[in-house]
Amino acid sequence: MKAVIDRFEGEYAVLLIEQEEVQIDFPKRMLPENVKEGDILRFNIELDPDETSAQEERVGNLLEKLNRKNKI
Repeated sequence: MKAVIDRFEGEYAVLLIEQEEVQIDFPKRMLPENVKEGDILRFNIELDPDETSAQEERVGNLLEKLNRKNKI
């Protein structure tokens, strides 16, 4: 996925994503150093099934603990 840095507003960069130019505010601190307006960024978004499963297990364990606590 590609995005262009449209402008900077405070601590955020306004990015325009792909040809549809979907606008998002992205924290400047998470961008490479020395980026400037007009620079093109590449993003790679992928699903992490292992981490998703681990997160579901953590949440399930927390809910179970809360349910046990509330029954006391």
